[in-house]
Amino acid sequence: MDRSLAWLIREGVIIIMGFLSNILPAFASLMSFTPLLLIFLGVCIGILGGAIPGISPSMAVALLLPITYSMTPTHALLMLVGIYIGANYGGSITAVSINTPGTPSATVTAFDGYPMAISGRAGEAMGISLWASVIGGVIGTIILIFASQPLANLALKFWPSEYFALCIMGLTTVATLGGKNWQKAMVCVLFGLLINTMGLAPITSIKRFTFGINQLYDGITFVPALIGLFALGEVFTSLESYKSEEQKHGAFKYTWPKFKYYWKLKWSIIRSSIMGTVIGVFPGAGGTIASFLAYDMERRLSKHPEQFGKGAPEGVVAAEAANSASVGGAMVPLLSLGIPGSSTAAVLLGALMIHNLTPGPELFIKEPLMINALFASMFIANIFMSAIGVFGSKLWVRVTDIPKTILLPLIFAFSILGSYSVSQSMADVVMCLIFGVIGWLMKKYDYPAAPVVLGLVLGKLIEANFHRAMTLNGLASFARPLTLALFLISVLAIVIPLFQGTKKRSNVK
Repeated sequence: MDRSLAWLIREGVIIIMGFLSNILPAFASLMSFTPLLLIFLGVCIGILGGAIPGISPSMAVALLLPITYSMTPTHALLMLVGIYIGANYGGSITAVSINTPGTPSATVTAFDGYPMAISGRAGEAMGISLWASVIGGVIGTIILIFASQPLANLALKFWPSEYFALCIMGLTTVATLGGKNWQKAMVCVLFGLLINTMGLAPITSIKRFTFGINQLYDGITFVPALIGLFALGEVFTSLESYKSEEQKHGAFKYTWPKFKYYWKLKWSIIRSSIMGTVIGVFPGAGGTIASFLAYDMERRLSKHPEQFGKGAPEGVVAAEAANSASVGGAMVPLLSLGIPGSSTAAVLLGALMIHNLTPGPELFIKEPLMINALFASMFIANIFMSAIGVFGSKLWVRVTDIPKTILLPLIFAFSILGSYSVSQSMADVVMCLIFGVIGWLMKKYDYPAAPVVLGLVLGKLIEANFHRAMTLNGLASFARPLTLALFLISVLAIVIPLFQGTKKRSNVK
């Protein structure tokens, strides 16, 4: 036993020393004006892009990609990764302050962040979202450095049947998102899955439910639908209940949480960061699914699950930590195998190819300095993000004190602009307005919007991977051990809460 312990300690020391010997020179190489400026600019642009509804992290990176053509490969990656990290956090700013998620993954942040803001706890919500993002990003980067190859190998073993089962497991979070109204949540997730069938089938390219409208051939555009459900739905609801005396505002209260407040949430941050990193490794999963799954996990582990959706700090922590940690996870298969783990990682893959770099095992051998500089820049980007967040949060949070006569038109204008900017199409604007009415009706009759988003996110992945699994080996594909294990987890995730609810009701009687 003593020999085993001594061996583990020795191996751990070797790994840590090897890490320090590689990362410290990388940090030293970045301690000059140009690299630091590029990282800082990348984070600032990313936060701004993420905060604007309709500008996703992948879009923010893609928009700035052309200006990196004349840069060195290292400088280009420093700036683009800074944008990626900043944009993932930026979406939480508008999600918390005006219930308008700037990015798809920030949708989960809005579940509890916005209720905290309107109840006078905007400073808490902003502080939690910032530090959960920073710590999640740091943990994701550490896992990326130490576990790139093992995690990438695990992801390679996933067949389409495993991805199908993973998405089904994601759907089990619908019971959590619906709370007591799980029947309404089920209706909403089925609605999300149903509207995902509009357009061309992912494998057969058969036209479905297009009603002869050419704009529906590509299906429902996700970002305009998201903006409509949450932003315009909130606007229409506010207009319906608007009273002129609401324009009078008292003194604005802003309380920045103290260290003890964050310390109480440490395990939520760590758990969500680890889950976000692991989910981020799987190609196509990304920060949105990671946020949903982390949120569901924290609600199930909470002693007060009924507070989720009403302003639970753990809900904001889960969403932001998992979202930011997924950046490190998405970079694992990108750098190790050349397989992007998210849409933004796919844009980064294009950036690497533009600069004549081929991601894969050879990249670590041919360009070790660049890889280590990239790892170091992710730590520096999170440091910059924390500084920008601390100094800027008091300004951003004041949006909640703007009179509704000004705020509601601004949200409406940004929603329309954000929807149009996705593909410069008026069809997306119309789609946003339609989903705005749907979001208003759902709020009016107490139907949760989050399950609709879940159905939209997972619908195409479920269908595409089901077809691929059936093409590969028919029904036998679903008999693989890992697939069955994921199915079992999904069943338990549904059965256990139902059993606990039945037990509680019987105890009450």
